[in-house]
Amino acid sequence: MRLTPTGEPKRLPPPPFWRTEYFANEVLGKPGRCRIDPLDIKRIIANPDRKRRQPDGRIQFWGWVPSLNSDVRVVTLADGETVHNAFRDRT
Repeated sequence: MRLTPTGEPKRLPPPPFWRTEYFANEVLGKPGRCRIDPLDIKRIIANPDRKRRQPDGRIQFWGWVPSLNSDVRVVTLADGETVHNAFRDRT
């Protein structure tokens, strides 16, 4: 994963949303994650059921996705808009 001079992962611009290279190149290829619709990710960030800031500054957003019959957790960088990870939440 390449980092910017500030130590953050490199961002890729929309569409569908700001995301890290890690998200674009690694996360979407993991089993089960390719089924997470980018529109659901955008919706969860815009209107989360729950939200929490991690100690490293990144932000976790949770939202229910009916098509997956599951909660999905989306992790953004500290800016709250650059998606770094997304997965079905098992908690």
